[in-house]
Amino acid sequence: MATSASARLCGVAAARMASRLPARQALAKAQLAWARPAAASMSARHFSRTSWESTEDVDLDSVAYGFMASQALFAGLELGIFDHIAQAGEKGLNVEGIWKASGIEAHRTTTLLTSLTAVKCLRRSSDGFYTLSPNTAQYMVTSSRHFYGDYLQYQIGRQFYHRMGALPDVMKTGTAPSYASWFSDPETAKTYTTAQHNGSMATAKYLVRKKLQLGGIGDMLDVGGGSGAFSYVFTEATPGLKSTVLELPEVCRTGEGIKETMSQDIQNRVKFLELDATSPDWPVSESAFDVVLMSYISGSVPESVILPLYQNAFKALRPGGRLLVHDFMVNDSLDGPALGALWGLQHVTVNASGLGLCPAEIIKRMDQAGFEKSKCETMEMIQGMTKLIVAHKSS
Repeated sequence: MATSASARLCGVAAARMASRLPARQALAKAQLAWARPAAASMSARHFSRTSWESTEDVDLDSVAYGFMASQALFAGLELGIFDHIAQAGEKGLNVEGIWKASGIEAHRTTTLLTSLTAVKCLRRSSDGFYTLSPNTAQYMVTSSRHFYGDYLQYQIGRQFYHRMGALPDVMKTGTAPSYASWFSDPETAKTYTTAQHNGSMATAKYLVRKKLQLGGIGDMLDVGGGSGAFSYVFTEATPGLKSTVLELPEVCRTGEGIKETMSQDIQNRVKFLELDATSPDWPVSESAFDVVLMSYISGSVPESVILPLYQNAFKALRPGGRLLVHDFMVNDSLDGPALGALWGLQHVTVNASGLGLCPAEIIKRMDQAGFEKSKCETMEMIQGMTKLIVAHKSS
């Protein structure tokens, strides 16, 4: 009986493996893109976003065990492994060199290196030297101008990763902290805002260079502007532009510190005002701004607050002004892209009453707030993750 049962189990296992093989082969082909050099910061960061879209059926193992790969990446960043290898030059480092550089002379370091090699972050030569993959070299090394490892290490690895563990309970109970309560802790607000800064600067630069003509605008309201990254980029690109950043108190304190690293001209033209954006009353004059920007705000507040936000933006804008809404969004068909959908799900853990965003839902509320629906424009921003919707107030 035992032999028969074992045979049946082996047969089931073999059948499962055979059924998974086509999906895994397709996934492997998609993952070859991980090793391709990326051309530019914003346009090339879709290299890791093909695996979910590459097969007709879900690869359950890759989804279920994906958290192990992400923790390997975060550990590599925490231990400075990518920087150590980059500093060693073209030849790279062998395991003894990495042990010495990291200060962790233990076999567990080798196990981590093997995992990072297996997921294509590293490459290992036949003589045992580790080098960086092109994407790792471009994005995970602190000296690279395209570096965003701090965002992954601190915001994703230390904050959102752990919040996602609460998802089943939040789904059942509808109880979750708000971003306002989360950011009332100074250390949480500082970690989040600082980690977000470099990524937001890159997104803002891409927006003004590739997507949006700012023209001769004079005043901007940056609602929930975090570190002020968009305001710094917009003011630098637009002579005479002044920007007001509305943010939570602890975030403002971090933003003020980051502002001090900017040029004196930008410091003079960007100011912070403390405000929870969900407040019904904003401390600004009506018809005082040419642009109101909301980046990553609509998905971070309860659904019932989105329309009042847009109504406040409408009141704050001069005739002919524009509302810019940038956020994680899925397509109107509600079937992807995957990372846009997963970011919406992540927001649930700190915004249980929020809305999963798509252009149709945003534009519907813009129309209700008084903007011209026929003139609303939708643009792709970070491929597979975010979109920008521009609404116009009639002249």
